[in-house]
Amino acid sequence: MPEPDHDMKAIAYVKGGPLAPDLRGTVKFEEAPGGTKVTAEVFGLPPYQPGEGEKDPIGPHGFHVHEYGNCEVGDPTEPFKAAGDHWNPTNQPHGNHAGDFPVLFSNNGYAKMCFYTNAFKPQDAIGKSIIIHQNPDDYRTQPAGDAGKRLACGVIKPVETYRYY
Repeated sequence: MPEPDHDMKAIAYVKGGPLAPDLRGTVKFEEAPGGTKVTAEVFGLPPYQPGEGEKDPIGPHGFHVHEYGNCEVGDPTEPFKAAGDHWNPTNQPHGNHAGDFPVLFSNNGYAKMCFYTNAFKPQDAIGKSIIIHQNPDDYRTQPAGDAGKRLACGVIKPVETYRYY
């Protein structure tokens, strides 16, 4: 019988809503010394479109942990509002929320990224959601970075892992 691995892991299976129905991917959370390694792989992202006049660009895409693990579409013109705001357990200004992640760059619809955060451990994020936004996060506009509409959502769930010898 395999022995349980005590390193905590979590995963979110991200699925596009009405504004990006072909968007899909995974976001994995692995415990690392003093924090978490986050790995994202996403398919079906809209291509980059520069902003014109007062209109924001489409992409790179804002990418965040949101407060609630609720991916109900709700209003199809403003989907996934039930996920709440950015996850901000320490009441920081935007740009320093635990849920503020680097933007996702679409490479012909594909993005793969790995980064480290010391803002939380995987178990802290379980029950929250991942949201991918239409526009880039500016990391300064309060309270949410002007990242625009929510394209995709996935609930963060625990993963049971085992070590094999």
